[in-house]
Amino acid sequence: MSEQQEPLQNNPGQQQDDERKKQFERMKERFGRQNQPGAGKNNSGNNFYWIYGAVIVVLLFFIFYGSDFNSRTHEVTPNAFFRDMLAKGDVQDVVIVNKTIARITINPDSAAKLDRYKNPATNQPFFPNPKFKGPHFVVSVPSIDYFLQRMEKEQTDAGIPKERQVSARSIEESNWVTDQLPWMVPIILMIVIWIIMMRRMSGGSSGPGQIFNIGKSKATLFDKDTHVNVTFNDVAGLDGAKLEVMEIVDFLKNSKKYTDLGAKIPKGALLVGPPGTGKTLLAKAVAGEAKVPFFSLSGSDFVEMFVGVGASRVRDLFRQAKEKAPCIIFIDEIDAIGRARGRSISAGSNDERENTLNQLLTEMDGFGTNSGVIILAATNRADILDRALMRAGRFDRQIYVDMPDLNERKEIFQVHLKKIKIDESVQIDFLAKQTPGFSGADIANICNEAALIAARSNKKTVQRQDFLDAVDRIIAGLEKKNKIITPQEKRVIAFHEAGHATVSWMLEYASPLVKVTIVPRGKSLGAAWYLPEERQITTAEQIMDEMCAALGGRAAEEIVFGKVSTGALSDLEKITKQAYASIVYYGLNEKVGNLSYYDSSGQSEYSFGKPYSESTAKTIDEEAKKMVDIAYAKTKQILSVNKEKLTVLAEKLLEKEVIFKEDLEEIFGKRPFDKPDDAAKSLEV
Repeated sequence: MSEQQEPLQNNPGQQQDDERKKQFERMKERFGRQNQPGAGKNNSGNNFYWIYGAVIVVLLFFIFYGSDFNSRTHEVTPNAFFRDMLAKGDVQDVVIVNKTIARITINPDSAAKLDRYKNPATNQPFFPNPKFKGPHFVVSVPSIDYFLQRMEKEQTDAGIPKERQVSARSIEESNWVTDQLPWMVPIILMIVIWIIMMRRMSGGSSGPGQIFNIGKSKATLFDKDTHVNVTFNDVAGLDGAKLEVMEIVDFLKNSKKYTDLGAKIPKGALLVGPPGTGKTLLAKAVAGEAKVPFFSLSGSDFVEMFVGVGASRVRDLFRQAKEKAPCIIFIDEIDAIGRARGRSISAGSNDERENTLNQLLTEMDGFGTNSGVIILAATNRADILDRALMRAGRFDRQIYVDMPDLNERKEIFQVHLKKIKIDESVQIDFLAKQTPGFSGADIANICNEAALIAARSNKKTVQRQDFLDAVDRIIAGLEKKNKIITPQEKRVIAFHEAGHATVSWMLEYASPLVKVTIVPRGKSLGAAWYLPEERQITTAEQIMDEMCAALGGRAAEEIVFGKVSTGALSDLEKITKQAYASIVYYGLNEKVGNLSYYDSSGQSEYSFGKPYSESTAKTIDEEAKKMVDIAYAKTKQILSVNKEKLTVLAEKLLEKEVIFKEDLEEIFGKRPFDKPDDAAKSLEV
């Protein structure tokens, strides 16, 4: 016996089977762990819906099959019951239920042996099990009196003695499902609708207890399990802003270096700047570099239609942050809840945003302590924020994220061009010079638009012209070559654009021209592209030259055609704003004097009066008109002196539709105000 068992133990096939069994057991254990509560992130929501489905299926089963549950009865006609069962003496018991049906119990011997109790399709007895005591059949009862009389008549006619005749008994039964269903269904529907509404208003998160979690924080947590791949190397430019936030990151990593000297890190830092300059991207880099728990949410996540929900979410957010300290909380677009109190139209009412702001102020620097919790926030509307939010001890630092300068635009282009197949003709320095005033988001859009233009033309690489076309597309809009323009209108447009080009070429402080086109783009019928000088301050002479260049189109129409058109709308809007700004804001007018009515705090946003008297307003209007008149007269003088060259330029523009800086140099000669570095720029263009 032992000799036979030895080969079986060493059998390779048996070993493989044993190994498969072990693997199967390991898989079962792993699958069981995955199905445990909390093992998967998305299982709770699916299990929750399965509970709904199971309840509905059970209810439907009871509704349709509850009365016949555990029953194997067969329905027969009244005639079959009276003649084939009752008259034959096979009936053992008759029970009338709820005055509607009668349950018939057959003698066990008759049910198992007689052919009339067999299924004609299978020739098998309906009730082969003799232990089944019945009832075996049901028959409808239209009327109890008729049913009882018919039973007595059929048995008497069949010759059954009185003492052996079967009499019926009546009972009342109730089905709790069908009885309670009419008033239960509306309540169940109301509960389901309420649950769905609460889940939707609470952000659509799943979980059986979500209806009670509407006051919980919606912040997304980034920790060691959820890595953020963005680092400071991915943020081009913004050197000053990066230096500020890197100090916060360094404090979280090496806090002892600061605490030994008695220093305390700022509790909050507010990122302020125009849209698209990289505030949110900088916060992502902080999350990627800090290696500490990072809570990210938007200011609108606190706002809810229910009173007190915003304050409750603020409390829950800081409770979670204290548990995971040291950590960072990032609130994007904080102006959604941080607007100055009492400044809204509904002042005096119970504003939910004010309650949320009050709770945020308390949590940031209230009676309690939030050691190790640092708050970052971003907004492009710092002027409307509440002053209590901006004080020291809450947002200690305001980090201004400005539009990138020339060198920063080069760095941004280098980041975005890494993923694009560019041609050798593409020069990053040239692209940076062609995009003054562009934000980081605009530059990213240019790179993507250039790639789309190149792909549309079936090119293998993105070329320099594709980037220029992308800049034109973003600045002026889509080209509309099929737009219907009469020859006379086209001639007026050509002289209008030629007037802009001529005046800007002849004035020292006007922006140098890059190209002019009369091809319609977007809402404009023609356009001129300039390369403005990047300067931080502007003098009165520079403003005057810029106004003259803007008025060149209308002045050219008047000199050549003797009348003006509506094509100078955008130009007039621009110079009007410049004139009033130089007088009211910058104090560049001698008559008004060194006064500025600019409100940097935004406190006069909802005021109905002006900060100056009616006589001062009249003076401002007169000086603004006088300034525009001087600029217009100067513009007409320049164009009158150069009328022949203006005409040549306009005719060339009508012929080519697009002209560049080189074409102006052929007509006017070298620009007299160009500096050596400007000459180098012109060679690149």
